[in-house]
Amino acid sequence: MSKVTELLPQLDEHCFKLPQQQLLVQQQASIHQPRILMLYGSLRERSYSKLLTLEAARLLEVMGAEVRVFDPMGLPQPDAAPDTHPKVKELRDLAAWSEGMVWSSPERHGAMTGIMKSQIDWIPLALGAVRPTQGKTLAVMQVCGGSQSFNAVNQMRILGRWMRMLTVPNQSSVAKAFLEFEEDGRMKPSAYFDRVVDVMEELLKFTLLTRDIAPYLVDRYSERKESAEELSKRVNQKTI
Repeated sequence: MSKVTELLPQLDEHCFKLPQQQLLVQQQASIHQPRILMLYGSLRERSYSKLLTLEAARLLEVMGAEVRVFDPMGLPQPDAAPDTHPKVKELRDLAAWSEGMVWSSPERHGAMTGIMKSQIDWIPLALGAVRPTQGKTLAVMQVCGGSQSFNAVNQMRILGRWMRMLTVPNQSSVAKAFLEFEEDGRMKPSAYFDRVVDVMEELLKFTLLTRDIAPYLVDRYSERKESAEELSKRVNQKTI
């Protein structure tokens, strides 16, 4: 009997691995542009969450990222259409393509919008034994019609954890967003803009740091105990 088994008899020693620092060092770093998907949570003609998203997208592009912004117009409600629907397929393909994401929502009735939640709900937790969002980075932002609040970003952080994403510590909440954008849609210079710069910079750093080692970071003992077939059966159980 090994020392590990002696100390922890309930442990499956064949599936147990000691964390190793050398495996956290990128042996050969990827050189392609970081791939960032951006989602926003409003369909209004003048949507401040969209304007904030587009401003953040410009920042990310200047920083060297490849950015895709998903337009939620025409996306059906979850379960109201098959997952072969063109907008659903577009969203899922972009989620698979991305290495990081930005979620930006208005706060409505003290929460993120239904438009924002619907997009996240259409991104599956699993496709077979593959989790499309696991180990990818995430930054969260919100716009407020009145005073500054953090309800939407806090909710999105919970969802990011549920989707097994690496959510960066910084975040953006823009109070009285209608005062923070010019008529042409560009964000005015302000402390709010500076915070958006901070958040995008942090997101890109975390993406560069983790994208090559994400599989190791999210490799779990419990899942190593399951075969790919067993895992696939478990994560694809029908909702009762």
